[in-house]
Amino acid sequence: MSDLTSFEDEEQDGYIKIDRYNEKRVEKIAAHYPAILESLGENPAREGLVKTPERVAKALQYLTHGYDIDAAKVLRSAMFEEDYSQMVVVKDIEVYSMCEHHMLPFFGKAHIAYIPNGHIVGLSKIPRVVDAFARRLQVQERLTNEIRDCIQDTLKPAGVAVVMECKHMCMAMRGVQKQNSVTTTSAFTGAFQNDVTRSEFLRLITASLD
Repeated sequence: MSDLTSFEDEEQDGYIKIDRYNEKRVEKIAAHYPAILESLGENPAREGLVKTPERVAKALQYLTHGYDIDAAKVLRSAMFEEDYSQMVVVKDIEVYSMCEHHMLPFFGKAHIAYIPNGHIVGLSKIPRVVDAFARRLQVQERLTNEIRDCIQDTLKPAGVAVVMECKHMCMAMRGVQKQNSVTTTSAFTGAFQNDVTRSEFLRLITASLD
């Protein structure tokens, strides 16, 4: 995050916690929360809530730090010329995001594949791209497309496939309150629009190597 300027190191039980936040952003967000707490019927001055505005502000800044990440730059930092043209699959990538409609979490897994066309990318960069877009206020449909488009536009592969499976707390905790529902979204480009290639990808992400 390019503008995180506050550094607070705290050592406890041999564990060093390092917080990096934009202090001005924390102060601006935190300033709204005493009134919100009062509107909920709480007393923002009571012991357990005195530091809650600052904690919430820091949590929100972390949960949305994807706004400060250039996902295409992440990919370009580890692109390599390579004569490999078979499918590359990275599956079971953990996803944590925030629904933009209710600002409640949704989480699950992303499965991503691409077919190189002269360039490959360091495998750790693909989960980083997922985080860059997931750590924003999102809807799952747009998140799926943004990941696909970033990989396609940056690597210029023969095709990209993204499948995402997530549980949404706005469905589990409120509204219809269906705790076990899972939402699946998918997005494909190039070679993955072919039924045979797409079927191979879907087989690989559901197969067990045990």
